[in-house]
Amino acid sequence: MLMWLLRGCYVALLVGIAVFAGSFFATDEQVFSGFAAGGTILAIGGLVLFTDVRERNKQIATISAVYFGLLFGLLIGWLFGLVIEPLIDSFYTHPDPARVKQLQLIWRFAATVVCCYISVSTLLQTRDDFRFIIPYVEFSKQLKGNKPLVLDTSVIIDGRIADLCETRIVDTKLIVPRFVLQELQGIADSSDKLKRNRGRRGLDILKKLQANSKIELIMHDGQIGESRNGDKIRVDERLVLFTKGIGGRVVTNDFNLNKIAQLQGVDVINLNEIANSLKTVALPGEYLQVKVMKAGDQIGQGVGYLEDGTMIVVEQGRNFIGQEVSLLVTSVLQTPAGRMIFGRPEARPSGGFNPVSGTTTPVSGTTATGHGTGSTAVGIEPVRRDPDPTKT
Repeated sequence: MLMWLLRGCYVALLVGIAVFAGSFFATDEQVFSGFAAGGTILAIGGLVLFTDVRERNKQIATISAVYFGLLFGLLIGWLFGLVIEPLIDSFYTHPDPARVKQLQLIWRFAATVVCCYISVSTLLQTRDDFRFIIPYVEFSKQLKGNKPLVLDTSVIIDGRIADLCETRIVDTKLIVPRFVLQELQGIADSSDKLKRNRGRRGLDILKKLQANSKIELIMHDGQIGESRNGDKIRVDERLVLFTKGIGGRVVTNDFNLNKIAQLQGVDVINLNEIANSLKTVALPGEYLQVKVMKAGDQIGQGVGYLEDGTMIVVEQGRNFIGQEVSLLVTSVLQTPAGRMIFGRPEARPSGGFNPVSGTTTPVSGTTATGHGTGSTAVGIEPVRRDPDPTKT
């Protein structure tokens, strides 16, 4: 609404200037001059208004590049004009001084136009590297509030970002660059069924984020041009450059993108690291109740899982597949893929062992003097009873 009010004021002022110019140039003998002056002003102003309405997504970097390019071009053109004038006086001899002045004016105008074009073109192509630099001082963009979060394709397809936003823990705006959306659309249109399903899931997640009133999701049209040698920049590199340009943080699940962004000084939020930090903490010496689901990679190992998906490696637990055992944690291994807990079936500190099968029984402990105590010894694994009673 405010923009249309501004445009209305602009049109009113433009019409007023056109009427004034028409009345100024119009005379009884030359009425056409007044109409031509007013029409020219309206045509130029209308072209500016049409361009403003059509180009809705403007970038301050582009406007700044054009503005300062024109300033630099005019300055350099004026300096060239000071050099061109004596050269023309020396090499162009003509009896009419007015003719020489016209030639000097033409050359100065041509030099100014060429300098303005070169300055604007150069700044437009290097606007991402353009800074206001004064000796020993550099003015950088100051951000107010929290840094925006730029979503990667992998974290959108993953889907957990939508559940995370439902918790109201995200209090800053989320940005999805246009080239990320194009990559997601390309995956959704893939001929591979698996990729096609992943792409459609990502589009559904974006639609869910847009419908979430608790967050602000922005589809940004910021584009990163081609590299210096003319090659197209990969999506990961474009994402890092884009995030660095707006002073944001990348949200991703990609391990390689995480490293690339850190090397270029861009803050990264890895959703896998957040999930791992919220998993159950187990310390060596604690007891866990876990169901052994399958055999492990090593001989005798069993593998179980906690409710949050943490893998439990049970030493000598292959015989307890499909059963729940009381597990003593021996060590915890943290990896980039997640946390792994190692343990072994063990007796409780009270001395009572939680049996996992009717065919097992604890072995009686033996004191240092060799006499049996009749109670279960802590740390001794259960063994199977010999089915043949005749054996000693």
